[in-house]
Amino acid sequence: MSNEKQLLTVGKFLSLVLRHKPETIGIQLDENGWADVEVLIEKAGIYGMFFDRELLKEVVTTNSKKRFAFNDAMNKIRASQGHSITVDLGYSHQKPPEILYHG
Repeated sequence: MSNEKQLLTVGKFLSLVLRHKPETIGIQLDENGWADVEVLIEKAGIYGMFFDRELLKEVVTTNSKKRFAFNDAMNKIRASQGHSITVDLGYSHQKPPEILYHG
């Protein structure tokens, strides 16, 4: 599998388990949506999705939509947006500017 295809496959898998169905691989997200990186890698492998910390880091840093983030210690990971499960990302509502441009 090419590296680009592997990044896409792992990214889609992360979207599933970090945004929608963590129970798919038997992980639990904390109230802020964080999952332990080592547990994620272990449980993903049991599920048949194999990746290591380096590939995970590459998925996070190269994702064009910045869908995933590590905590400062890089021992936890979460989806940054688009959850269908209840999590508190700690974002606050902001009033948009009078003129707002969208690309």
